[in-house]
Amino acid sequence: MSSGLLAVIASPVVLAADGGFKGPGIEEFFPDPMLLQGTPFALNRVMLIRLISALFILVCAWIYHSRAKLVPGRWQASFEMLLEFSKVQIGEELLEDKARKYQPLIAAIFLGTLFMNLTGIIPGLQLAGTSVVGMPLVYTIVTYLAFIIAGIKERGGLKFFREQLFPPGVPWPIYFIMTPIEFLSTFAIRPITLTVRLLANMVSGHMLLALCFLGTHFLYFSMSGGTGIALGTVTLAGGILFTCFEAFIACLQAYIFAMLTASYIQLSISAH
Repeated sequence: MSSGLLAVIASPVVLAADGGFKGPGIEEFFPDPMLLQGTPFALNRVMLIRLISALFILVCAWIYHSRAKLVPGRWQASFEMLLEFSKVQIGEELLEDKARKYQPLIAAIFLGTLFMNLTGIIPGLQLAGTSVVGMPLVYTIVTYLAFIIAGIKERGGLKFFREQLFPPGVPWPIYFIMTPIEFLSTFAIRPITLTVRLLANMVSGHMLLALCFLGTHFLYFSMSGGTGIALGTVTLAGGILFTCFEAFIACLQAYIFAMLTASYIQLSISAH
C-alpha cells in the first residue's frame, strides 16, 4: 500500500487525535433537560421522543377505532396490516387457540417497540426511544409479569413454579443440578437478555449512524480539497445504507421482542 493512500486513510484518525473531529459519545443518550428544568418532571430529549412516539401510537389507534370503514383506505389498511401481523404471525403462530386472550398485550408490545425503535431514523428525532435502558426495561417487566401471571392463572401458582423449576420426567438426583440452572435461566437471565438484546441493537445502530453523518459533515466542511469530498461521499453513502439497515433492525427487534413475549407466555401456560 502506498504512503499516499495510507495518509488518506489515517487522516481522520490524526485529526481526531488533534481534537479536530469529535465522534459520538455515550453522552448523547443522557442529554440535559429541555423542559421543566429543576423540577421532578424535567424532560430531556429521550423522554420527549418517547412521549411523541407514545402519543403517535395513541392517535393512530384512536383514529383507527373511531373512523374504521368496511372498505379500508391506505392508512387504515396499513394499521390493520400491523395488527394482523402481530395476531397471525406472532400470537396465533405460538399460542394457537389461546392467542385471542393475549393478543392485546402482544400487539401493544409489538407496536410500542416498533415505533420507539423507528424514531432512531426519523429526521428531527434521530434517537430511538429504546436506546436508553429505561424503556427496554419497562417492556421486559411487562413481559416478565405476563409470563408469571399467565402461568399462575392457567396452571395454578404452586404447579406453575414446580413445572418451571422441576421439569417432570427427570431423575430426582438431577434436580440438584437442574433446578438452580432453571431458576437462573428462567427468572434471572431471561429478563436480562431480553433487555440487553433490544438496548444493544438500538445503541449500536445510533452510534453507527451518528458516526457516518458526523464524519460526512466534518469531511465535507472541515477538510479541504478532493480528499475530503471523496471520503465524505463514502461516509454519506454508508450512512444512507446503514439507515436502511437500521430500519430493518428496528422492525426485526420489535418482532423478536413480541415473539419472545408470546413464546414465554406459551411456555408458562402449557403443560411440560
